[in-house]
Amino acid sequence: PTGRPHVGYFVPMCKIADLLEAGCDVTVLFADLHAYLDNMKAPWELLDLRVRYYEAVIKAMLSSIGVPLERLTFVRGTDFQLSREYTLDVYRLASAV
Repeated sequence: PTGRPHVGYFVPMCKIADLLEAGCDVTVLFADLHAYLDNMKAPWELLDLRVRYYEAVIKAMLSSIGVPLERLTFVRGTDFQLSREYTLDVYRLASAV
């Protein structure tokens, strides 16, 4: 979440809508850690607000075209990317290359 949603979001929203209408479970990842590291200009509090805003916008966009939201979930990168297990997995992957 580094900026405002714009018309370019229409294409992925259509695909998410297709998947949800087909009965698929869809998880949207908010790359909040990457957004923070991208420019380190936005404080965490602002990123938290942006994530909540993006979630509301995505739900509103899909709801406005009649897409069911029961199978739609959201996750933040910081929910797992700052964990010990994730870091160890990154190190294991890096050592294999």
